[in-house]
Amino acid sequence: MTEKNLKRVSYAVLTGPALLIYAFIIVFPILYSLYLGFSDWNGYGPIVPTGFQNYLKMFQDPVFLHGLRNNMLVVAVSVFGQIPLGFVLAYILYRKLVKGAKFFETMIFLPITISSVVVAILWSNIFGPAGAVTAILRLIRHDPRMVFTVFENRTWAIFPILFVILLIYTGLYMVIFLANLQKISPSVIEAAVIDGASEGQVLGRVILPAMLGVLFTTIVFAISGSLKSFDLIYAMTGGGPAHYTEVIAIYMYVKTFSGSHFGFGSAVSVFIVVLSLGMIGVVQAVFGRLEARYEG
Repeated sequence: MTEKNLKRVSYAVLTGPALLIYAFIIVFPILYSLYLGFSDWNGYGPIVPTGFQNYLKMFQDPVFLHGLRNNMLVVAVSVFGQIPLGFVLAYILYRKLVKGAKFFETMIFLPITISSVVVAILWSNIFGPAGAVTAILRLIRHDPRMVFTVFENRTWAIFPILFVILLIYTGLYMVIFLANLQKISPSVIEAAVIDGASEGQVLGRVILPAMLGVLFTTIVFAISGSLKSFDLIYAMTGGGPAHYTEVIAIYMYVKTFSGSHFGFGSAVSVFIVVLSLGMIGVVQAVFGRLEARYEG
């Protein structure tokens, strides 16, 4: 056997099992869901093709549209809340603009180490009728019968959940940014300061260009994670009341497993994948232009 053929065999032996596992766990379910999305299968019996009926039904359902709206809010909080806030906190700690940096780093990162279900139950009690928020409002308004009713409002019911999501995952992005900031040579920043650069110029002209790749990666994580949000929201409210806090993943779960509409649930799952890929594609195009601008 020649050296070239030996390399091919070695490559096939080393990568083949991983590719087979990936195809079985990822590729096959996606393709099968794509196939089921064009059918009216209820989990048993023959698969009856229905064309685009599931997708048409999906976009005509006000519950799905409200869930999509809630998902977009989760994406917005993740991309425009968690990532900028995490970067600012990481930059403050990296530049040692506060004392006790290790303490603050630990406290900010701590929420992500706790189970999402535990955090959800804790905050659902805080926002509940007998929780801390209701007690504070009663004191402020001098009304012992005051009840915090934000979850009864279709428009605002999702906002306590958005607050919890912001609180939990900001620390994760802070640690990611801090780890990558520490890779930047201090001599580069010192040279910029010696040349008269202000703190804002150091940030905009030295730090941010070096962090573009990390920013892109974190935004991809934020988008993909937001579109598959399930555990925290389901444990906190179950998507209720009256579907007010429901997101697409919960909508898909209820339709698929509670209603036994596997074809319709598959169509929803395909929509989540397509939406995720589309949003990531837009972000990739934007960052491609930014990289070209800085390199030019």
